[in-house]
Amino acid sequence: MTDLETLRSALREPPAEGFAEPDLGAIMTKGRRIRRRRRLATGAGGVAAAVVTVLVIVGAVALREPVQQPLPPAASAPVAPVPTIPAPVSPSITAAPSAAPLGDVIPLGYKGEGGRELVIYASEIDEPSMPEVRFGLQVAYRDGAGEYEALLSANEFKGSDRSFGFHAVDGGDVVRDTFVPVFGYFSGPAVRVTSTVRGKPVEAKVIPWSEDPSVVIFWFNPGQVESPYVLTPLVAYDAKGQRLTK
Repeated sequence: MTDLETLRSALREPPAEGFAEPDLGAIMTKGRRIRRRRRLATGAGGVAAAVVTVLVIVGAVALREPVQQPLPPAASAPVAPVPTIPAPVSPSITAAPSAAPLGDVIPLGYKGEGGRELVIYASEIDEPSMPEVRFGLQVAYRDGAGEYEALLSANEFKGSDRSFGFHAVDGGDVVRDTFVPVFGYFSGPAVRVTSTVRGKPVEAKVIPWSEDPSVVIFWFNPGQVESPYVLTPLVAYDAKGQRLTK
């Protein structure tokens, strides 16, 4: 008998003892548990594989990136000089007026150094950078011979010198041992100029300009107003007592 025939004969013989009937429910439950574990293991393996893939890609990019070599020193070449841009020149707040008064000279009612009389007057301005400013104010000494020694000048520096409102408000300074009172002018039909200093009302002396009565020159008593910065605010009124400014 050949080996093949022996194998066939063994397969034909019945088993020595019978097998129990299979428990299909237990088999299916066990099979589901196995499948769950395999899915979880597959997922973890997928994540791990993804991580490895990313590392491989990063490594590949790092390997492909050329190593930065130091650049050789550049050959010397003439360098063009950087042009210097001049800073913008701001207009002067106070321009130098002419010595001659423009219109009437107004006494301030105070004496300065050596008992000399203090006066205020308008003076002509000719400044190309301020084409709409044609006059300013000048506080000066006036001696017995009718000559003037300028102390402090002020003028508008932006826009028109006769636009509606207050202009050239200055003073409150000691110039050559003389206190110059706070002064200015108002362009408009004003007959009164008032303000407050630390809550106390003050009123200026107001004189129309002889060259243009629509412009009034004003100044404050030095004992009441020591600086233009303490005025809060300046207010102008017309002949009917109506307020011209806010």
